Amino acid sequence: MMFRVDNQSRQAVYEQIIEAVEKYVLTGILMCGDKMPSVRKLSVELNVNPNTVQRAYSELERSGVLAIAPGRGAFVTYEAKAMLKKEKRKEYLKDLENILTELKVSGVGKKLIFEIVESVFEGGNNDD
Repeated sequence: MMFRVDNQSRQAVYEQIIEAVEKYVLTGILMCGDKMPSVRKLSVELNVNPNTVQRAYSELERSGVLAIAPGRGAFVTYEAKAMLKKEKRKEYLKDLENILTELKVSGVGKKLIFEIVESVFEGGNNDD
């Protein structure tokens, strides 16, 4: 697993670390119970201030993705993947609602939207 940050990005480095961890959890690269690199090790790997990594880990702990055990390190929680999937689903549904509103305003009818939805789900594997 390789973490990367873009120092030219407008997004803060600690936010990039959070996004990377969340992505790795959702894609199965990081599994529940996996130990994260130490703050010092990751800060050296990314060439960033250890406080930046600590801030990312603290945010991830606050959100329930990581559990930090003093003296032992940071670990991916057992509920991290399910929680992140639920969060992403809510986020995507809100985005879909906004897109549908914009389509309606621009004159796209329900029939065309339903046809698109049908074509996307046709033969697909959907879990709700």
